[in-house]
Amino acid sequence: MRPQDILMPVPAGLCCKPGGFHIDPVRPVERAVITHGHSDHARPGHGAVLATQETLDMMRLRYGDNFARSTQAIAYGEEIRVGDVRIKFHPAGHVLGSAQIAVSCKDTCIVASGDYKDAADPTCTPFEVVRCDVFITEATFGLPVFRHGDPDGEIAKLLRSVALFPERSHLIGAYSLGKAQRVIALIRKGGYDKPIYLHGAMERITHYYQSRSIALGELRAVRDTKKAELAGAIALCPPSALQELWSRRFPDPVSAFASGWMRVRARARQRGVELPLVISDHADWDGLTATITATSASEIWVTHGQEDALVHWARLRGLKARPLAIVGYGDEGESDEPAAAGEVRSGEASA
Repeated sequence: MRPQDILMPVPAGLCCKPGGFHIDPVRPVERAVITHGHSDHARPGHGAVLATQETLDMMRLRYGDNFARSTQAIAYGEEIRVGDVRIKFHPAGHVLGSAQIAVSCKDTCIVASGDYKDAADPTCTPFEVVRCDVFITEATFGLPVFRHGDPDGEIAKLLRSVALFPERSHLIGAYSLGKAQRVIALIRKGGYDKPIYLHGAMERITHYYQSRSIALGELRAVRDTKKAELAGAIALCPPSALQELWSRRFPDPVSAFASGWMRVRARARQRGVELPLVISDHADWDGLTATITATSASEIWVTHGQEDALVHWARLRGLKARPLAIVGYGDEGESDEPAAAGEVRSGEASA
């Protein structure tokens, strides 16, 4: 069966006509299959949603219990039939509960990766290579310049700064779902055992991670802490909060930002970041190309990011490749998590 008869890009996202569903639709649809809980992939308002239990839980935390008319949880490795196709979820290694979705019809298998990384991450199930006929890949960091390096080395840089400036707090901008919890776990791995402080926007999701047996050590809310107690402390917040009034409660803070984009020093300077930390939850150039090769797919579709370079690389290796140019995916919004009582919401100024 031709791949384009199984999945095709439409304005709402990737549509599977034989199955009657969309993958990560960017607008409300009757039946949605969701790869992970980030807001650019998991939106409210669908009729029925199929996802891992963790992704469904994230959507409830963010959007409330009525984010969809009905939901169904699926485990990694479980296969179900939807219409004329079979669906199977495989770990994507992006954030807790993230999944690649294998869609099979007759003798053709297409894997939609969603967002993924092939790097080690103690806060989620590791990425699993799935052999397929067509691999649909992201390309957020789809340029050869993006090679993320060793996250432990980035954390060592942070901890050296903490030791060098014991009178200053260190304020780390990180996305609320996935990145923040991974950074905390890496800090603990680096030997830091003092309390870590959280912006109110990160509390519910981080506590959910802890409820899923992800060890993050002692965490405290910033709002419950006096300014003097934050001297020498490490705190995490949404990236946009680094530039807001909220950050003024910290004693002479060192601003840090954990992101693959910190490889581009101009971005760090534009944000006023003193301590860029190159830590990403997306595959870098080497990860993207190695994954494509490992899937043995003869055809590659690229959904979002630096599409042209990855398509060119694939074609040079004799693979059929094309960009899908789906609008609506990208970095997760920095302030889509409701602030806790007493916090300044990220993106909003408050006296």
